Amino acid sequence: MNTSTLAFIGGGNMASAIIGGLIKSGRVPGSIIVVDPGAAQREKLQADFGVRSFAAVDATLASAAMVVWAVKPQYFQEAAAPCAAHVGKALHLSVMAGIRSDSIAHATGSERIVRAMPNTPALIGQGISGLFARSAVNATDRASVEAVLAPTGQTLWVAQEADLDAVTAVSGSGPAYVFYVVEAMVQAACEMGLSAEQGKRLALATFAGSTALALASNDAPELLRERVTSKGGTTHAAISALESAGVKAAFVAALKAAQVRARELGDEFA
Repeated sequence: MNTSTLAFIGGGNMASAIIGGLIKSGRVPGSIIVVDPGAAQREKLQADFGVRSFAAVDATLASAAMVVWAVKPQYFQEAAAPCAAHVGKALHLSVMAGIRSDSIAHATGSERIVRAMPNTPALIGQGISGLFARSAVNATDRASVEAVLAPTGQTLWVAQEADLDAVTAVSGSGPAYVFYVVEAMVQAACEMGLSAEQGKRLALATFAGSTALALASNDAPELLRERVTSKGGTTHAAISALESAGVKAAFVAALKAAQVRARELGDEFA
């Protein structure tokens, strides 16, 4: 797949992140084509990465071994219509939220479809993408998808397409939860007399360090938390306040709400 043609339908942030990572890892720029109606975006992709870009689909698309769908989900049907005649034999990778593989198969004529649910840290190579493959996708196809997404971070395969709704709730929307807690920590820091910049630096460093510690440890998060929660101490006071406020239960309910909304969006776009 490193020299065969890779086509992107849509050239926005996620497509740019994938393309940039592939170029840095040694992929030949000329092996990548991008179809995007926006002139400014096409020019930027050409200038930044040296890829070939087109305003509209033509027979060039037929040379693509893999097609990456990276348009906004509400524009998928419109974008897919002119592609259908050229992409029936290609492997398809979708990074679109809410568009189920049945819809992609119907629109493209291909059964070789992998759906990915990435998250925004992919933009700096620190993301994780949940992946689901239809039955027509073989081991070689899976390896090709993993290679394309490798520069964006980790991948995690799920057995059922419905599981991507849970992936969306946990990791797809997950960065917003982290930023939300950081917001609260910065606000508290300011109310306790620190500056916003000091609060931000403390909060972000704490998240980064705690995540690194958890990744380096085989212990469950609960155990790691207990080790810094001495009874009668400051952390115990904070955790007790969170428990009294029902924060954990509210957080679980919030993720389940995201899962339900992901399912609803799939129904809407079906």
